Amino acid sequence: MSGRANAYSFGMILLVTPHLRAHEWIGALREATGEEVMLAENLRRAASVLRSASYSVVVLDQFLLESEPDETETVIQHLGTAIPLQVNLAISGMERLVREVHSGLRRRKREEAAAREAAKKALHSELNGTVTALLLSCELALSTPGMPPTAVEKLESAHQLVRDLRSQLGSGE
Repeated sequence: MSGRANAYSFGMILLVTPHLRAHEWIGALREATGEEVMLAENLRRAASVLRSASYSVVVLDQFLLESEPDETETVIQHLGTAIPLQVNLAISGMERLVREVHSGLRRRKREEAAAREAAKKALHSELNGTVTALLLSCELALSTPGMPPTAVEKLESAHQLVRDLRSQLGSGE
């Protein structure tokens, strides 16, 4: 595996084609990306395979998409987070196929990073709201007259823990 292949290593590739050169393309894609490459000879088989495993990229032979339009919709429904690549394998060379797959893998990596960042921001926002509510609740409880000293101690301890949590959230820890 080349050093370049390591930059893409995070999933599997599904090649969907009945083409006689499929096994040659599988070898080239494995070599170029370091990914496991699976073959589905038709769209029905591709839909079945997509139900049972997760793929980074799905290379769809344009010939199949045009000749099996009913099956195309089923495949699209089962792609999950895979990047679909429609390629005319009858005229595309090996270099172009590898280039397209590399591009798809980079796109998948960018999309995953963006999704992680969005989830992180949403969680941070949610946690900040909860921390604010906890701080307010502790402060209101501490201002209640006539509370037993042990209850005040426990509330002050909880209040300090929530303030520490707010500080950690603010520093990105």
